[in-house]
Amino acid sequence: MINFKYPLYKPFLNGNELNYVKECFQEGWISSKGKFVDKFESEFSKYFKVKHSISCSNGTTALHLALLSLGISAGDDVIVPSLTYVASANSIKYCGANPVFIDSEKTSYQLDLDLIESSITKNTKAVLIVHLYSGSCDMEKLVEICKKNNLFLIEDCAESIGARYNDKLLGTFGDIACFSFYGNKTLTTGEGGMVITNSNKLSEKLRLYKGQGLDTEAKDYYSHTVIGYNYRMTNICAAIGLAQLENIDSIIKRKIEIAQNYYDELKDLKEIKFQNILKPLFSTYWLVSITCQNNEQRNNLIKFLETNGIETRPFFIPMTNLEIYSEHSSYTPIADELSKCGLNLPSYPELTNKDIEYITSIIKNFFK
Repeated sequence: MINFKYPLYKPFLNGNELNYVKECFQEGWISSKGKFVDKFESEFSKYFKVKHSISCSNGTTALHLALLSLGISAGDDVIVPSLTYVASANSIKYCGANPVFIDSEKTSYQLDLDLIESSITKNTKAVLIVHLYSGSCDMEKLVEICKKNNLFLIEDCAESIGARYNDKLLGTFGDIACFSFYGNKTLTTGEGGMVITNSNKLSEKLRLYKGQGLDTEAKDYYSHTVIGYNYRMTNICAAIGLAQLENIDSIIKRKIEIAQNYYDELKDLKEIKFQNILKPLFSTYWLVSITCQNNEQRNNLIKFLETNGIETRPFFIPMTNLEIYSEHSSYTPIADELSKCGLNLPSYPELTNKDIEYITSIIKNFFK
C-alpha cells in the first residue's frame, strides 16, 4: 500500500468525536443500543426536516433495507444508472429483482432522464437515482416521471449529503433516501448508513428488517415476524456520526472552497473538463471530478500524480461492463466514455490552499 502525501480522502475528525466515543466506553454501551443511536437519528431527521431516520451498518444495507421496505422482489425491474458504485446494483439483486441500467448525461455524469420512459415495462417498480459525485439530474422532472408511471423513487445520497436542488435537500424528493458514512464520505462514522423517509409505514418496516425481524411490540420478546437482517449501527459509530453532524456545515463550506480553488487553478487548462454542476444544483463536492481527453491520457496522468505523492481515483466501471452483470446487455456508451476518461482528485477538508496549488502545479506540468 502506497503512503501518499496527498491521499484521495481522509476523515475530518476535529469535533466531539473522541469525547462521545469515550462516553460510550465509560457507560458500557458499545453495541447497537445506547443513547447516541437515538440522538444521531433524531438530529439527522432535524437536518433533513423528515419524520424518520433509521440508522444501519453501512450504505449498502441502507439501499437493501429501502428496497425491502418498498416490497421490491423477484420479477420486479428497478431503473438505475450504469455509471455508479456496484452497491447500487447489488442491492437490487439482493431482493431478487432486475436492475435496468441507463446511460449517463455526458457533462454532469448523472443518469440521462430522456432514456427512462423508453425503459419502463409492466415490471418496472422503481427508479434508484444515484447523485453521483454530489451531482444531480433535474429532480423535479424525475419526480414527475415517477408519478406519471406510478414508480417508487429511491435516492442514493451516498455522495451528496448537504447538496440541494432548487434549494431542496437531495434525499427529500423521493419516497425514501439512503446515505453512506464510510470513511471517505463527507460525514463519516467509519462504517455506517442511514435511511430517511416521511412514511410511518416504511419506517416501521425498515426498523423491523434491520433488527432481525424482531417485533418489539409483541407480547413475547423473541417474536420474529419476517426474515430480517442484522443491519444495526453501533452506539460508537452513532457517537462519531453525531459529532460529525454538528460540524457538517463547516465541513461542506471547506469542501466548496477546495473545489473552487481547483477550478481557479485549472480553469485555463484545455485538456481537462470539470463536472458540469447544472443550476439550480448546489453541490457539496464529495470529490472534485474531472475528465481527460482519452483513456491513455487519463491513465498516464494518474501514474504521474502517483509518482509525485498524489492519490487519485478513476471513475467507476459501468455496471454493464462488469462480468457479474454481463447478462444485462444495455448499451451505455456515454458511461463507458466517462469511465475511461474520468478521475477524482484529493478532496478532503484539511487540504490547504497551498496544497491545492502544489497538486494543480503537478497537473499543469504533466500537460506541459
